[in-house]
Amino acid sequence: MNEQPSKITELVKTQYITIDRLTLESGEVIAPVILAYETYGQLNADRSNAVLICHALTGDAHVAGLNAATGKPGWWDTMVGPGKAFNTDEHFIICSNVIGGCQGSTGPASPNPATGEPYGLDFPLITIGDMVEAQLELVKHFGIDKLLAVAGGSMGGMQALVWAVNHPERLNSVIAIATTTHHSPQQIAFNEVGRQSIMADPHFNNGRYYDGKAPERGLAMARMVGHITYMSDASMADKFGRRFRERREDGAKLGTDFEVAGYLQYKGDSFVKRFDANSYLYLTRAIDLYDLAGQKSLPDSLAVARNIHFMVLAFKSDWLYPAHQSRELVRGCKLAGIDVTYCEINSTYGHDAFLLEVDEETHLISHFLRKVSRELHPTEGLLS
Repeated sequence: MNEQPSKITELVKTQYITIDRLTLESGEVIAPVILAYETYGQLNADRSNAVLICHALTGDAHVAGLNAATGKPGWWDTMVGPGKAFNTDEHFIICSNVIGGCQGSTGPASPNPATGEPYGLDFPLITIGDMVEAQLELVKHFGIDKLLAVAGGSMGGMQALVWAVNHPERLNSVIAIATTTHHSPQQIAFNEVGRQSIMADPHFNNGRYYDGKAPERGLAMARMVGHITYMSDASMADKFGRRFRERREDGAKLGTDFEVAGYLQYKGDSFVKRFDANSYLYLTRAIDLYDLAGQKSLPDSLAVARNIHFMVLAFKSDWLYPAHQSRELVRGCKLAGIDVTYCEINSTYGHDAFLLEVDEETHLISHFLRKVSRELHPTEGLLS
């Protein structure tokens, strides 16, 4: 009988570092910057076993274990821990909340030192590259010269790819899951609908809502639109079909009586309890502006990372970041002379598959990380 990987059972406490000054790609400066982070496992003597995990759009630093404040498991708890894909018996895992977020790191809801009031829309525009620069300061904080890997799905995969292009000397490998090298017009369009929903909310008040009622309806609608793109037609059909809920007491002709409609409303209403509307505006804008190649061709942009091992994972039913975008990345890697492993996983979960296809991802990622580790320490284990 196969042994099941054990869980991180102890309570994990979110920690914080202060970065005195961070110069953004725009030239603007944020000072100071607070970065929330969590760690798992132990850093080895030569600091060569560190893996940075980057979260997706609405994620946070709490990737695994039980949060000391809430008691809730991390968003990728199935993948991080003893014996799991990111094995904490072997690796030191770091995960931080991105700047611009609202889960402990400096963002629009943080106090502006110049006024003492929340930044709101006075917060400077941020990019995926700015998120990476803040993470770099965290890595330096641990005295780590070179990461074993940077990994992430969706927006997290974008951060991993920017790490490879902007700081190739700082990492040995990249694991990019369900992601892309740039947003297509359709992907930008979905985000624009979400942003417009928030800004059209009567409580938005040009982003200055912190002393009053937040634009909850607009943010909930943005989340509903986004959540549709995270699923697939097959997963929706399997989960909801055309089933009706029990008739609502209000008897509204146009009420949310389909199960799928009620589910979307629930997701929207629960989301507003944990996320800031301004952060949603800033982070979706950052991923829309993201373009890994910039003014270069993709192979030319990736050429600086030719000494890095790449793993790219995609899912056949993902229509938010369809597999052809991952294949474009893989083609760019090959033309740049990069050692790249690609796998297209047959899943019906849509974009959410990167959070749900645990067995397949565990097999692929654990094997990949062992390979990278063996290349770094070729004699390790020969005498055991």
